[in-house]
Amino acid sequence: MDLPIYQLDAFAEAPFAGNPAAVVPLETWLADVTLQSIAQENNLSETAYLVPVETGDADFEIRWFTPTTEVELCGHATLASAAALFGPLGFDGDEVRFATRQAGPLTARRHGDRVQLDFPARPAVTVPPPAGIQQALGVAPLAFLRAVAHMAVLEDEAAVRAVRFDRDFLLGLEGDGLIVTAPGDACDCVSRYFAPHAGIDEDPVTGSAHCTIAPYWAHRLGRTTLHARQVSARGGDLTCEVVGERVRLAGRARLYLEGTIHL
Repeated sequence: MDLPIYQLDAFAEAPFAGNPAAVVPLETWLADVTLQSIAQENNLSETAYLVPVETGDADFEIRWFTPTTEVELCGHATLASAAALFGPLGFDGDEVRFATRQAGPLTARRHGDRVQLDFPARPAVTVPPPAGIQQALGVAPLAFLRAVAHMAVLEDEAAVRAVRFDRDFLLGLEGDGLIVTAPGDACDCVSRYFAPHAGIDEDPVTGSAHCTIAPYWAHRLGRTTLHARQVSARGGDLTCEVVGERVRLAGRARLYLEGTIHL
């Protein structure tokens, strides 16, 4: 069996930036063990799979796998999937609708030279910080919140960049990893995201994390549109718009390679 594969850098302003994702279009679903094995072989933070939907309110069902597990929502691999559809896969239309197994309906639309995603907001609530968080991050958070993921708010961008996380500590946290965030020097907010529980010590750029980051900073700054930057080693930029219980995330995606998987 031969399968097409595309690799794109999502939320990337230049080559070798943003977050690489693999996109594998399928005619029908393969066994989960095969999907997981391909993702493990790709060894990227996410591999997205697309299967056409013949009827209903979606064009494709989408699923996302890290090298070790399936996840319920992924932003950068959805952006990469939409960019592949709008580009080399020749999807006819300015909006593509995705059905998911856990995250509800998602859409992606052409937005100038970018792709804009429409995702569910995941607002966080303040909770007591876990014991040991200061030692684990090397800095005491100004605030600690919880949504699907934990989120530590730090003083400034320099503090976010300086974080050296304790992997074992983060593996002991419940939930979907840890976001660290602060006001940005040249943007509204910056962040990093750590998810060792999913086989990703640090994710380069994380769309789903901004479903929590954007509502927090929109409330703090008193506006609904934000320029966010994830300050990982690769780095990536997102335009975030909070619209009620939804978050719109826009960014560029660059096609890096296309090829064939031989099974």
